[in-house]
Formats: sequence, C-alpha cells, structure tokens
Amino acid sequence: MKKLAAEFIGTAWLVLGGCGSAVLAAGFPELGIGFVGVSLAFGLTVVTMAYAIGHISGCHLNPAVSIGLWMGGRFEAKSLMPYIGAQVLGAVVGAGILYLIATGKAGFELGGFAANGYGEHSPGGYSMTAALVTEVVMTFMFLMIILGATDSKASPGFAGLAIGLGLTLIHLISIPVTNTSVNPARSTSQAIFAGGWAVEQLWLFWVAPIVGAILAGLVYKFISSEEK
Repeated sequence: MKKLAAEFIGTAWLVLGGCGSAVLAAGFPELGIGFVGVSLAFGLTVVTMAYAIGHISGCHLNPAVSIGLWMGGRFEAKSLMPYIGAQVLGAVVGAGILYLIATGKAGFELGGFAANGYGEHSPGGYSMTAALVTEVVMTFMFLMIILGATDSKASPGFAGLAIGLGLTLIHLISIPVTNTSVNPARSTSQAIFAGGWAVEQLWLFWVAPIVGAILAGLVYKFISSEEK
C-alpha cells in the first residue's frame, strides 16, 4: 500500500506540474514558457518525484513504464495491475485539482484541457499515423533511457536526472504532433475532463505507449544480456 500511495501521489504531481503548466501558464505570452516551458515542467515533475519516491515505489508514474519494466524483467507481474490502477487514479485526482484551480478564473474555457489528440486535434495538425508512430517511438526511447539509467551497472544517483531530461526532450520533439502522451494515465486523466473527441481518441494513447514499452523491454533485455 505504501508503494501504491507513492505512485498515486507521484502521478498526481506529474499531471499537476506538467498539464498544469500547459493549462495555466502556457497560454500567457508574458510568462514566456510556451512549449519549452511545458516540456521542462514535465521533466521536472519526474526528476523531483524520482528523488522523493524512487526509493519507495520506483517512481513509475506511468502504466507504460510499469509494463516496460515488467517486460524487461525488472518488475513483478503481480504488482502490474495495482500499480496501473494507482497511477490512473492519481492522474485523475491531479486533473481534478487542476480543473478546480483553472475554473476559479472568470471566463475560463476548458478547451482541450491539455488532452492528447491527432488529426484536427493535434497541435500541428498531424495525422493518426504520424501520432501512432510518434507515441510508439517516443515511449520506446523513454523506456530505453529508464532501463539503462536504472541498470545495476549504471552510475548510481543520476537515474532521476537522466530520466527527467529524457522526458523533457521527448516533449520538445512531440508536443506539436500529439501534445505528448507516452503515458496512458496522463492521457486518461485529461480526456475524462475534456470529453468528446479526447475520449474517442484515447485508445491510441494507450495502445501506442504500451507497444513502445514492450518493444523497449525486449530490446534492452537483449542488448544488455551478458555474453557467455
């Protein structure tokens, strides 16, 4: 339960910090954060939580991460569904808190509420195919970074920084395409509040990250295996 509580809190913080920066700050040019600021915000949520709860739960904060670590032989199958449940619930609570804050301003319009999308709902107007490829590849690379940075042979103490910077880079690349998911829990939480098209397109932001994570788990297990 302590591990699940840590995942719940950490994922709520990821949504509050990352999606909160997009909803509350990115639309104000005078603040000057834009895509770069939102990208950094997502990365910083992971860095801060990695050092806060990494020693408790591993700081997955993402169903795709849990699945990728399981596929890579780093996580128990019996803990997979409880972790995913805690992550989704934490993300939804984080989005709910963000909604309460955002609607406290007169004239606030919900809009996409930082939801992920493709086609006409892609920030840059990218197709479903482009979105699918982007999410698979970006999640694959994210898991490769995580698996490598947390390897027993990697430099200790720097995993959180590498993973957070990796997520920042992923957002810098893919925000224009899908608004960046690589995290089904984060996508679900925003889609629930945005409704409509966001819920209809949510399938892609579960399928693509999970496929990318599974591939990364298999590939990393292969390239890191010892030669006999």
